Amino acid sequence: MSTATAAIEGDGIESGRSQPQINVGVLGATGTVGQRFITLLSNHPWFVLHRLGASPRSAGKKYREAVNWKQANAIPSSVREMIVYECKPEHFSECAIVFSGLDADAAGDIETAFRAADLCVFSNAKNYRRDPNVPLIVPFVNPSHLSIIPQQQSLLSPPLSKGFIVTNANCSTTGIVIPLAALERAFGPLELVLVTTMQAISGAGYPGISSLDILDNVVPHISGEEEKIEWETLKILGGVSESDTGVKSFDMHARHPLRVSASCNRVPVIDGHTECLSVRFARRPPPSPQQVREALAAFTPDAKALGCPSAPRHTITVHEEPDRPQPRLDRSYQDGAGVNVGRVRQCPVLDIKFVVLSNNVSIGAATSSIINAELAVLKGVVPT
Repeated sequence: MSTATAAIEGDGIESGRSQPQINVGVLGATGTVGQRFITLLSNHPWFVLHRLGASPRSAGKKYREAVNWKQANAIPSSVREMIVYECKPEHFSECAIVFSGLDADAAGDIETAFRAADLCVFSNAKNYRRDPNVPLIVPFVNPSHLSIIPQQQSLLSPPLSKGFIVTNANCSTTGIVIPLAALERAFGPLELVLVTTMQAISGAGYPGISSLDILDNVVPHISGEEEKIEWETLKILGGVSESDTGVKSFDMHARHPLRVSASCNRVPVIDGHTECLSVRFARRPPPSPQQVREALAAFTPDAKALGCPSAPRHTITVHEEPDRPQPRLDRSYQDGAGVNVGRVRQCPVLDIKFVVLSNNVSIGAATSSIINAELAVLKGVVPT
């Protein structure tokens, strides 16, 4: 296979590493998440878009004929004439990695079939997030959870040598666990997190919520969202423990129990989830707001240190202005691959409170899956 040097200009980072060109496919390629995958992968330095999958009604069509394109940029020229295939493993046999942008209604059985065909599946769907042998990874937080993949492979019948499923988190969870992980790294365990979200309408997919329901309105309920934040945060921030018999499991932050309480709201913003957090630290005295700002700004995860080409230069951008971050002003910084934090201040009830903005269609979705795959390649989890 030919090689390419991973380098992203501007706000990205230069890895200085050479990686083989890797054929990848996208499932659910005509949907909004699939479209974002295609936008990001069309110029990726390692991953080559080799196959597109969608529903049977789209199969056999050129991509430009099958898709109702909803991205701000045009369909990449390299993709326009590609033929769309059904989401069946035999059509993707030349792909080392498959990214799934499928809706949850379809994702379960299809992703299972692709894994059984010994393909590496990186999924944005929710179906396998609770599976005790499937890592739920936010790439800047817990790439060490990739270590459970050999157990996932060995427990299947028949056991697999290459295939697996890795999921990324719900978009609202992703935004908060990145600063929470930075704080735990700097100051030790957290005891309590209260979060109130103001979530963009794009998080509901297309066509999403009715304009008559969201314009001039705030909807104080998103089905299943609060529960996702409350348990996903524990799985992501927890470690992987191993029993005396060698069986690995996620400890769900059990070594120092963390309680999370979430309240979720849909607001009339197109892209960008804003989340207001209050946290209590186990340590006494707790860190000061200035110490928290410095720790957030200095956070350097493995994805950046290892040289993932899609990792942002600044994982967490800390704003000093009293009215930032704002979705319209800050969601596109670094192409939405990092998170923005502002209004760091003392909390009179807990210890510290602050505001987080994350781009739900970028780091909250396809970008996370792509960086997860980059990490898996660099760590040797994906054969190249």
